[in-house]
Amino acid sequence: MDGSTTIELGGEQYLVQRDGGALRLGRQVGGETVWLDDIAVSDLPGPAQEALESGEHADTTLQTALLGVVRAQVDRGA
Repeated sequence: MDGSTTIELGGEQYLVQRDGGALRLGRQVGGETVWLDDIAVSDLPGPAQEALESGEHADTTLQTALLGVVRAQVDRGA
């Protein structure tokens, strides 16, 4: 994945960007990108990693894993 890709998670738009072995997850706020978290790609379940590598951003395993990160951010109050 080159650059940022917009995906829908839980009815909201998020940006994902691959940065080496990390996947950055962010949102557009007031025209600026706010990066919420970096996720080690190796921490994603195998099928989610495969979907990421093949560019299948609508894959339910990948979306479920990323939605878990979003929910953790909300629970932490980020």
